[in-house]
Amino acid sequence: MSGKAEWAYRTISEVSEELDVPAHVLRFWETKFTQLKPMKRSGGRRYYNANDLELLTRIRDLLYRDGFTIKGAQKALKEKKQAAAEEAPATSQPPATSQQEQLALVLEKLAALDKKLATLG
Repeated sequence: MSGKAEWAYRTISEVSEELDVPAHVLRFWETKFTQLKPMKRSGGRRYYNANDLELLTRIRDLLYRDGFTIKGAQKALKEKKQAAAEEAPATSQPPATSQQEQLALVLEKLAALDKKLATLG
């Protein structure tokens, strides 16, 4: 694991190293798994959040460890998503999708960290 906080965004090279999967394979997976949508900045630079990293780990495990085909992994992820939706309580929050929502979540986490640091120092 990198020295970054769990919720911090990671570049494609950091994710590639962490998962031991080449960057070109990660880009290919984006075309096959529509749930995978890293934030893209100028010049097409990709930044992956913790949810993306969790999904990529699951995809890697399905394909490399469990021997699924791409189509089989897609189906397994879809079934898992449906099962999770059925089990989720009505009060659960959907993940932030827009860049503005993601930034708002980051700001909330920074504010919470700032409060914690204030109590320590």
